[in-house]
Amino acid sequence: MFQKIKDMHFVVNYKRMWPFIRPYWFRSLLSILITIPIGSLDAVIALALKPFMDTVIMEQGGSTPWNLPLYYIPVAIIGFTILQSILEYGSTYLNAWTGGKITQEVQRRLYKKLMQMDQAYFDSHSSGDLAQRFSADPTTACTGLLANVKVFTTRLFSSITLIIVLFTTSWKLAIIASIVLGGALWPLARVRRRIKDIVKKSVQVGAAHFTIFNETHAGAKTIASYNLQEHKKRQFGTILTQAFKLTIKNTQRTAWLTPMMHIVISIGIAGAIWYGSHLITSKQMTAGSFVAFMTAMLMLYNPIKNIGRNFTQLQQSFMAIERIFEILDYPVPIHDIENAIELTKIKKDIVFHDVSFEYKPNTPVLEHINLTVPKGKTVAFVGNSGGGKSTIVSLIPRFYDVQKGSITIDGTDIRDFSLYSLRQNIAVVFQDNFLFSGTIRDNILLGKFDATEKEIAAAVKAACLDEFISELDEGLDTNIGERGALLSGGQKQRVAIARAFLKNAPIVILDEATSALDNKSEGIVQQAIDNLMKDRTVLVIAHRLSTIQNADKIVVINEGKLIEEGTHDVLLKKNGVYANLYNAQFKHKKN
Repeated sequence: MFQKIKDMHFVVNYKRMWPFIRPYWFRSLLSILITIPIGSLDAVIALALKPFMDTVIMEQGGSTPWNLPLYYIPVAIIGFTILQSILEYGSTYLNAWTGGKITQEVQRRLYKKLMQMDQAYFDSHSSGDLAQRFSADPTTACTGLLANVKVFTTRLFSSITLIIVLFTTSWKLAIIASIVLGGALWPLARVRRRIKDIVKKSVQVGAAHFTIFNETHAGAKTIASYNLQEHKKRQFGTILTQAFKLTIKNTQRTAWLTPMMHIVISIGIAGAIWYGSHLITSKQMTAGSFVAFMTAMLMLYNPIKNIGRNFTQLQQSFMAIERIFEILDYPVPIHDIENAIELTKIKKDIVFHDVSFEYKPNTPVLEHINLTVPKGKTVAFVGNSGGGKSTIVSLIPRFYDVQKGSITIDGTDIRDFSLYSLRQNIAVVFQDNFLFSGTIRDNILLGKFDATEKEIAAAVKAACLDEFISELDEGLDTNIGERGALLSGGQKQRVAIARAFLKNAPIVILDEATSALDNKSEGIVQQAIDNLMKDRTVLVIAHRLSTIQNADKIVVINEGKLIEEGTHDVLLKKNGVYANLYNAQFKHKKN
């Protein structure tokens, strides 16, 4: 019963593939229809052998179809084979074209879904898993789908015509052949259950394979500086060993199919030869009919024997389709509500109303945060590492959603705004800003794609990038490599700040934007940040307290709770947590 339910699930998923196939249905149908004559023409050779054997070899007085000369038979065989080959090429081409187009449509839909995923999804899935699920699976599913349809229809019509030849030649021998055929196909029904778990684990190992290469590229300096080469090689070796073991297990559970089918079919052939000999000697069957029967039987059994070799790939296609719809059905927790409001202008404050948040159940990160961020003011967050500072600012652009309480802008819950308009009004400068491969100009223009040269120049100057840009031969069109690898940390930060300038958002979030820089770089970047902060509502997380002394409000967050808030001078006079942090840092600098 359970197996029937799972099989129905596969049927449903195949039906759900129809929207992707529909735009290319004609070519898809044509590629399938072409396989009908491809398969049907297999019977021509078998049919041609009967009159040829009876007339020429055995001299039993048989006649050729339509009383044509005998030499037409080999000519006809060649002609039909050429026609079959041309049709095979056409079918293969159409399958490749439609398969490629359908794969593109599936990947577009998956990428659209990926762009809707919340930050929690990326936190819980590795880069290798994303590459496997969003790139490799569509190819496996779509290529497998069309290839399987092509193989099925070709073999179906080949089998039908060959079975007709068998029964028209000798119905007695045809019964033997049919029984053997059923015995050869029966084991295939048991294979899927035996390999499903292995295929699932193979996908996970494949994802780990992708991940380790990504990490090796991104962490090359760390690997070199900590002499991790042997450690990473052992790690990679473990993945290869796991992949090898899974391959062997898969082989153990499926490789027996082909030899077993070969044995069963050999028994069928032996039985047909034994009984056919009796029919010939008893004058119940001509030698030509027997040769035609055996040829049709061998041609029928040959593709059956090969089914076992590609059955694992067929199951992988089924499971890849299943995984695709797992992603497409994945609920997106952060999305626009119906009739979402457009946030066009910030008029009042940002207010946290009794906000609580946790990444994992029963492990609070923020507890009962009540805070007002006045429009046009700078609010700085300080406190212990892991205390929840970054989480607070991540809730405003809805990288994560508030679980208890609410955050309002101008008195409206931020969940009532459209995501696009909310985030369009917020510029974020991270500690480690991601730069995309391409040029400096490409990365700055991400803030505003239609920016004029005058606007770009103003952003470059405000970000203190103009002197650096002027020293480059290619200027703004200098290629910066993957992740901005050809730029220093300070230069990356200033490119990100220039990007934020172009966006010209009224709310700016600075998440430890200078913490990874040396003193010289920090000074230049801090000047760029000061320019960015003018006339904007700013939320800043800073590890160096000296950079936030002029903030309009300083908020102390420890262990997910708001401990203190006030100006620098007020908090020093309280002689509380902030004063202790400041004095400890100041004393460290003094020493």
